[in-house]
Amino acid sequence: MKKQVSLWVTILACLVCIVLTAGGLAWGLYRLTGNNFGGLKFLRALSLVEAHYEGQYDKDKLFEGAISGMVKTLDDPYSVYLDKESFASLNDTTEGSFGGVGIVLGKKDKDFVVVAPLEGTPGAKAGIKAGEKIRKIDGKDVAGLQLEEVVGKIRGENGTKVELTIEAKNGSLRNVTVVRGEIKIESVASKMLPGTKIGYIRLAVFNDNTGADFLKAYQKLEGEGMQATVLDLRQNPGGLLNEAVKVARVLVPKGPIVSVTDRQGRTVTQESQLPAIKYPLAVLVDHGSASASEIVAGAIQDTHAGKLFGVTTFGKGVVQTIYRMGNATGLKLTTANYYTPSGRSINKVGIKPDEVVELNEQTKDDEQLNAAETYLKQELQGKK
Repeated sequence: MKKQVSLWVTILACLVCIVLTAGGLAWGLYRLTGNNFGGLKFLRALSLVEAHYEGQYDKDKLFEGAISGMVKTLDDPYSVYLDKESFASLNDTTEGSFGGVGIVLGKKDKDFVVVAPLEGTPGAKAGIKAGEKIRKIDGKDVAGLQLEEVVGKIRGENGTKVELTIEAKNGSLRNVTVVRGEIKIESVASKMLPGTKIGYIRLAVFNDNTGADFLKAYQKLEGEGMQATVLDLRQNPGGLLNEAVKVARVLVPKGPIVSVTDRQGRTVTQESQLPAIKYPLAVLVDHGSASASEIVAGAIQDTHAGKLFGVTTFGKGVVQTIYRMGNATGLKLTTANYYTPSGRSINKVGIKPDEVVELNEQTKDDEQLNAAETYLKQELQGKK
């Protein structure tokens, strides 16, 4: 008899535990999803698939599809679930080497826009330009895809071909066949402009090594007699925020560089400790200057550390955080907005240069660089 009572007590305890657990799960999902019990509907759908679906299925893929679909409903071009392939591809990009055609894409108003073709890559050699739109890949429309999906379809094994249907700025369409190659990004290039005391530094992207490589190039030019600097951020699609801050700390005087504010209103401000501006500075920007490039350009413009030349930048003023999801997957999520030292948000607006200079594509003259060089020569002349 005692054994029966003990057994019933155990069963009753288990039932209570199950009820409490289910109730707690339901309440947690209710708190998470609001009055519509969306979480419970998801569990109901999953249980129906498991109980009644006739075909074969992979449960891991079910969960991945659910996560991906959830993030898509945010309608944010920069937030995306990263499967194994996309996650590995993202790591390759920030480390400075990856396979593909060498164009950086952004998403504006549901269009996939070329932010910048990287210098010397198959995409740049094929004549793909910043501001053009990708309409089809290998004849298949890209409408409705996520940004990372489009990037994944363009990338592939070295030596293979991909056909891109490109819409030019004037609305005309053309098909471009590009042979994929290994894309190695040298983020920093530098030289002294001939016959001058002006150092020229080109930043192609902000990857893991950009801050350190920029400082080396800057110090090398100082050793060669640099007395003024051109910083070329044209066609630079951005990259790592902390590397942008490292570059700005060499150029921007003591004070704020960028402020990052999250959804709770918490703000973190990155600052420079540079005692004073060392040399006259001109910065080149264009429609392909985005994200981390705009952080540097905005800090320089707001603090009057230099003068900007070119055309309005891309306009990406939001910050993404990469969360590891386990099993070599991740979630890239927009988590904050950034602001220039004066408090400007440049998202979807961009930065207008101090001196607007258009490039004439019919000539080989670099009017933007010429304007910057003329300005710096005048600055150096005024110091005499």
